[in-house]
Amino acid sequence: MPEANLQTSIDPTRDAPAPTGQRWRLSETQLASYRADGLVRPRLRLDDAAVETMRDLLDRTLQATPGRRPESLVCPHIEEMNGIPASIAAEWLSVCTDPQLLDVVSQVIGPDVILWGSQLFCKPAGTGLPVPWHQDGHFGPIRPLATCTVWLAIDEVDAANSAMEYVPGSHRSRHLFEHVPTEGEEQVLNAEVAAGSFDLGLAQVDELRAGEFSLHDVFLIHGSKPNRSNRRRAGFVIRYMPATSHYDRELATAGSRLFDARLRDRPLFLVRGEDWTGKTGLVEMRS
Repeated sequence: MPEANLQTSIDPTRDAPAPTGQRWRLSETQLASYRADGLVRPRLRLDDAAVETMRDLLDRTLQATPGRRPESLVCPHIEEMNGIPASIAAEWLSVCTDPQLLDVVSQVIGPDVILWGSQLFCKPAGTGLPVPWHQDGHFGPIRPLATCTVWLAIDEVDAANSAMEYVPGSHRSRHLFEHVPTEGEEQVLNAEVAAGSFDLGLAQVDELRAGEFSLHDVFLIHGSKPNRSNRRRAGFVIRYMPATSHYDRELATAGSRLFDARLRDRPLFLVRGEDWTGKTGLVEMRS
């Protein structure tokens, strides 16, 4: 595919974390942006101490999983998943269940929220693997498809060190485009959106400062280039679904050659509200 003419839009007013004790909320303008573009970057940020805690947690996670690609650590919040020790998994689960994040997510998908997945996308300097253009809905066994992904920056993330790129509005049809097997260099996923399905000239870069996050829709087309810079690019991706949708384990398929995502038997976590479909493998931990 040809290179995208990427556009960036870092907002200079987004330097400060939200005041201590203030509840995180998306404005009506931000909610409208999410519905129109499929992605929104709130003017919200974890404080510096929280960022340093996450960086330390990431370092300990990488040390505990020698021999594994740092882009391939799926669901570190689940004990023993990809060799993750229980103590480290508990800390990642705490990040996933942060009440501030859940306040924002519930504005997008409703009051009943289930944590169904997470992943560390840690691209080492110089050798970080690309993530092909895709839609999350192609890999998620959820019906009806209705999920929200939080992309939380652990490092400074920009175009130079291969920030996530996305096609605004590509979610609006609520349609899963054809995905074909990836070819050529090693990539994080084993399928990508077929060429010609979208206009790369519309692509934008999801640039984030450390501690900031974006939210994107399950139908949004997105991906990222290999990291050829001299800086690491690490982010923690958290996947939430409304408890009114069904997690159909019979639809689960593998999404990568690099890791076992355990879509069929992974536990789900009810983190807010009620479950409405009688899901199997559900752990209740509502806030």
